[in-house]
Amino acid sequence: MGFREKLLDFKRRLSDRKMYSIVIVVIGAVAIWGLSQYRQAISLQQKLDNMYNRAFYDMLGYVNNVETLLVKSLITSTQERTAATLQEAWRQANLAQENLGQIPVPQHILANTSKFLSQVGDFSYALNNQTMYGKQLSDEQYKTIEQLHGFALSLQESLADLQNKLATERIKWGDLAAKGKGVFNKASSEMPEEQFTDIDKTFQEYPTLIYDGPFSDHLTTIEPMGLTGDMLNSEQAKQSVVDFFGADKIRQINFRGPNENGAIKTFSYQVLFKDRPDEEDAVIDITQKGGHVYWALRHRPVPQEILKMEEAKEAGKRFLEEHGFGSMVDTYYIKEDNMATINYAYKQGDVTVYPDLVKVKVALDDGEVLGIECKGYLYSHREREIPEVKFSPEEARKLITPRMEVLSTGLAIIPTDYKTEIFCHEFKGKLNDREFLVYINAENGHEEKILIILDTPNGILTM
Repeated sequence: MGFREKLLDFKRRLSDRKMYSIVIVVIGAVAIWGLSQYRQAISLQQKLDNMYNRAFYDMLGYVNNVETLLVKSLITSTQERTAATLQEAWRQANLAQENLGQIPVPQHILANTSKFLSQVGDFSYALNNQTMYGKQLSDEQYKTIEQLHGFALSLQESLADLQNKLATERIKWGDLAAKGKGVFNKASSEMPEEQFTDIDKTFQEYPTLIYDGPFSDHLTTIEPMGLTGDMLNSEQAKQSVVDFFGADKIRQINFRGPNENGAIKTFSYQVLFKDRPDEEDAVIDITQKGGHVYWALRHRPVPQEILKMEEAKEAGKRFLEEHGFGSMVDTYYIKEDNMATINYAYKQGDVTVYPDLVKVKVALDDGEVLGIECKGYLYSHREREIPEVKFSPEEARKLITPRMEVLSTGLAIIPTDYKTEIFCHEFKGKLNDREFLVYINAENGHEEKILIILDTPNGILTM
């Protein structure tokens, strides 16, 4: 059979419906298989990108922590606090280096950055051991810490720029090997050349460093001390909703159910307002014991910022006084979407009691309070027996490093991670154009806590 006859025979076979069906099935199966392979490849690439992104953002956080701890070590004045700060810097540097190794960039490009993180960790660990054995840091060692801090800032800036490029997809992980050399080499081209022994050690739990205000999210697993009154049912607790918003403003209250989680049990409600659309509602939780407001949030757009921060702070304080929160002082705040979230702490006499915290959200167009959170206050508030000041402000000042310029002093009660409180002198100071809060125990003179004050365009926070 010639070629022509074979072709005609094949066409006759295709004319059969069964052959058409077989060909269509085969083509369909191939198409489905190809699509499946394509989707698997896309899914795998997405998983890899997610893994790279997580490693990168974790590394960025650890580098930020290293920078923070290095500058804190310049402020500490006691050997115990210096040792603890440097030990933490060692841990964070090692964690940053561990995540650096997971980024898909050739190791020769990362060599300088890896070397820098290794030196920061080893140097911090060496100084930690030195202070633990009772030897003070020398001026030369402080100078080296300042140099390392400068390199940490440089790396931080480079990584922040890379983060922005990754977020806006101006650069992808596949391009980073080619474009990353300048980013990762920038931080450490002039690092000190000291070499330290690399000792294998195990990591331990490390503390949280970031706060939205000093001590604003301390442990809340303690028995609530600010709850007063009898146990209420949902109908009885609804009266607190009316009292909070005002009966003349409320159109309807809808019960959303109880919340039994945590030590403070609440009832939750939705509130609709007169002359307002349903989407501009509010949600509020009232404690089952005593009918206290636990938190509330009202939804409405805030189109512009008109008020100054001092005016917003006064509006928040008036609101607190009208709702039974007396003797509150504003501490720190953050602005977002034309609203200010302001932290207010209780003041007992001349002592600022940071555990008794209330957060208030103020609209910056007209000063209306749109939100409140009373968790810290309800857990901690009571009248305290203020201890005797055994170390005067002058004596406590001598315990602070002379490198810091003291701007103001005061008395404060701060919480610990162990469900206790410490009575302290609070010193606000400045070093190298950065502001700090240093807390010296007013009873025994121990250096208890150091916080960095961050004055950002959106507010004043602490770290």
